[in-house]
Amino acid sequence: MDDQEKPPASTMSGIDKSKLEEIIRDYMEYDGNALTILQSVQEAFGYLPFQVVEHLSEKIGIPLGKMYGIATFYAQFKFHQRGKYIIQICDGTACHVKGSMLLEEFITQELGIHPGETTRDTLFSLEKVACFGCCAIAPVVFINKDVYGNLTPAKLRRILNKYRKM
Repeated sequence: MDDQEKPPASTMSGIDKSKLEEIIRDYMEYDGNALTILQSVQEAFGYLPFQVVEHLSEKIGIPLGKMYGIATFYAQFKFHQRGKYIIQICDGTACHVKGSMLLEEFITQELGIHPGETTRDTLFSLEKVACFGCCAIAPVVFINKDVYGNLTPAKLRRILNKYRKM
């Protein structure tokens, strides 16, 4: 990333700096703390903003390249803001056979997003998952930690409308 492209670490707009410093303080004394700190930061902010990773690198004394190496190794870390509601659509064999692709097409039409994207209002993000192990109730969608099975596009529309009103 070119220096002109990356925002300065001091800006960290939209980031609760006191929460960030609290996370750093909580884990600073532990060896091998980078992964735990990154997990805590993502839990607190929903993703890993570049400015925060850069700040963490400086604060805990780990080179920026190594911090990104850790963060990019694990699929759990996201580098862009995700929606309030994370829709994970299963595409395992049972779900695929029972119509997960129809559900994905419906979500794409209904929300205007594809897997890996977030709606403009940051209400929903869509992710595709290999398998949840809920084959008996295929096709399955998780929205945050809520599980919905035996879905059709009509059922999914009602569920999404419920989340829109929350």
